[in-house]
Amino acid sequence: MNTQQYFPYVNNKMFAENVALNDIAMQVGTPFYCYSNTAIGQNYHGYQQAFVDQDALICYAVKANGNQAVLSTLAKLGSGADVVSEGEIRRARAAGIPANKIVYSGVAKIASEIEYALREGIFQFNVESEPELELISQIATRLNTIAAIAFRINPDVCANTHAKISTGKSENKFGVPISKARLVYKQAAALPGIKVQGVDVHIGSQLTQLAPFEEAYKRIAQLVLELREDGHSINVVDIGGGLGITYDAENIPSKQAYANVAKNQLGKLDCKIVIEPGRSLLGNAGILVSSVVLIKTGEERQFLMLDAGMNDLIRPSMYDAHHDILAVDVSNTELKTYDIVGPVCETGDTFAKARKVNESKSGDLIAVMSCGAYGAVMASTYNTRMLAPEVMVKDKEFAVIRQRPSYEEVINSDSVPSWV
Repeated sequence: MNTQQYFPYVNNKMFAENVALNDIAMQVGTPFYCYSNTAIGQNYHGYQQAFVDQDALICYAVKANGNQAVLSTLAKLGSGADVVSEGEIRRARAAGIPANKIVYSGVAKIASEIEYALREGIFQFNVESEPELELISQIATRLNTIAAIAFRINPDVCANTHAKISTGKSENKFGVPISKARLVYKQAAALPGIKVQGVDVHIGSQLTQLAPFEEAYKRIAQLVLELREDGHSINVVDIGGGLGITYDAENIPSKQAYANVAKNQLGKLDCKIVIEPGRSLLGNAGILVSSVVLIKTGEERQFLMLDAGMNDLIRPSMYDAHHDILAVDVSNTELKTYDIVGPVCETGDTFAKARKVNESKSGDLIAVMSCGAYGAVMASTYNTRMLAPEVMVKDKEFAVIRQRPSYEEVINSDSVPSWV
């Protein structure tokens, strides 16, 4: 999906659907996140259509953006949820996502979280290790219930993505090595309170090629056949997420091509397919809007200094990530080359270096594109900077879906012991 489709220019001014960003900025202040409700819906429908001829359950990866308005939008479309904590289960349930559409991933589930998930009656635990399996068995037995499980299998496939978001290589912390899979499934079948029902695989995020998916699914298909030979009733294959989006000039495979890979490799198994998209549902559906504080001329370059910082959007600092950065008003067509930076007291508080943007001045609005996933959800109050509010737009309407906190709220969340 092209971000500009939902954030178009009208008379040289950028809009979110049919709302001028300048109008939102005047009412909400900057910086703020802005999401297109229509974009989220169309991305979700894209997955529905791609997997229409498969028995598929789409479980949105809540970690990408956990705002309740986002989750409620997806819940009404029929989405399930892929969660990694009790907090995300609670968010999904509060938004109306049924427990029987929730899969619980995550590498270090603790006892209280497992118990909560069991009491809710979730669809499946994606188990990461033998100790976790034993803990789930103990808790399920104590509660006199059954935990449906799949092991997350590490297929040792290179995802060709950033090292910090690659999860399917043997050196990564995630999952059970495929070489040990038959052994751990045997252990699971012997434990009380455990129902072995599936196999799970997730090799990383922001994948731009289909070959790694194809290789991983091929290995998983063979494993399912072997597990069935061992007597296990495997009827679910969770294929994870990871399909990328266009941040710069990436050529992203279509959702249909992705679905075809799953069908070609797994279709003969007659299994329910669970898909866990996150970034590809939300990434290009959101932007971060910031104001220019000032232009600073250095020894060798000019700095475009924004009121948004790395505490608002950490991806460029953490992952060296590229985001398109555009002027909201492009009436002035002259381009200038800037280092685009924020106000945080870190050299790493840099959004882009030597980037050409329409010539700007103090007070102008700047849009950082493709921030709907892993943007606001990873933000912090570092430097005691307030979290940016989040706004959702649909057609000609917008609503603030998370307010900017006050300084008092942030400071008063601390407490001082009486003995200080």
